[in-house]
Amino acid sequence: MTHKLELVCPAGTPASLHAAVDNGADAVYLGFRDETNARNFPGLNFNRKELEDGLAYAHARDCQVFLAINTFPEAGNPSPWHKAVDDAAALGVDCVILADIGLCHYAAEKHPDLRRHLSVQASASNPDSINFYVDAFDIRRVVLPRVLSVQEIAALNKQIAVETEVFVFGGLCVMAEGRCQLSSYATGESPNMNGVCSPAAHVRYVDEGDRMVSRLGDFTINAFAQNEPAGYPTLCKGRFVTEGKTEYLFEEPTSLNAAAMLPELAEAGVTALKIEGRQRGKAYVAQVVSAFRRAVDAVAEGKASPALNLENITEGQAKTSGAYDKSWR
Repeated sequence: MTHKLELVCPAGTPASLHAAVDNGADAVYLGFRDETNARNFPGLNFNRKELEDGLAYAHARDCQVFLAINTFPEAGNPSPWHKAVDDAAALGVDCVILADIGLCHYAAEKHPDLRRHLSVQASASNPDSINFYVDAFDIRRVVLPRVLSVQEIAALNKQIAVETEVFVFGGLCVMAEGRCQLSSYATGESPNMNGVCSPAAHVRYVDEGDRMVSRLGDFTINAFAQNEPAGYPTLCKGRFVTEGKTEYLFEEPTSLNAAAMLPELAEAGVTALKIEGRQRGKAYVAQVVSAFRRAVDAVAEGKASPALNLENITEGQAKTSGAYDKSWR
């Protein structure tokens, strides 16, 4: 192994921030409680005072704080996004995670000393796009979409002069982040513009006696038997009738878990590992972060990654390495 991987962990609330920091996060990522971040759900995120307190707590324990300002500003109304960048700089966050090209320009021009990472929502996954952001806006790290194999990541890292961060655990988005239009099609709201995929206000569960039906907007997403857990209705994880068969058309419920591939990711030149889960509670965050802390430390010492025993909290109680070891083209 060439270097020790950095562990970047979710903090959807102040309580989750404490859980992540206390269980070994090298950095936590979070967002303001508004449309400027891509997890704009009720009950989540931070106001300015909460972020100030979170920064003090994390920094006192040698943990960095990354602020996601990774939605795209509304045309003609960039002020909330500009204010988010300004406040991030004033509060002293360790970096901002940006997706919008105009916001990258604003941050670079107004706050040149504020470290900038490129969000996965920018969907930059080739040398030309990544090098553009690096050259134009001094981006220091790019979060890669979950569509690349380890071999592709290794080849990419040889052609760029910037840190890369990859997802290793949590909900698996099968689409190229930043380009999915499914939520917009069904509800008129999207992660890119509104910070929400399958927003809760559009979700309904209907008890039909022998089954529970889940709906998103006007669309039926799934139907569950009485003894079957009813999952959250997102279009990419719904069951649909195709050619006379009812099946998961895009993806079966499963979670990404790339713990067994940490040595390969390090050898591929990856700098940081990202755990998904800002919508999860503090108990989930504590369990996952502590498990990956043990795994990262073990691999850094040349040992095998220990069993993480996280199946009970994964989606569908199933795990996958996703595209990292894909064999299809």
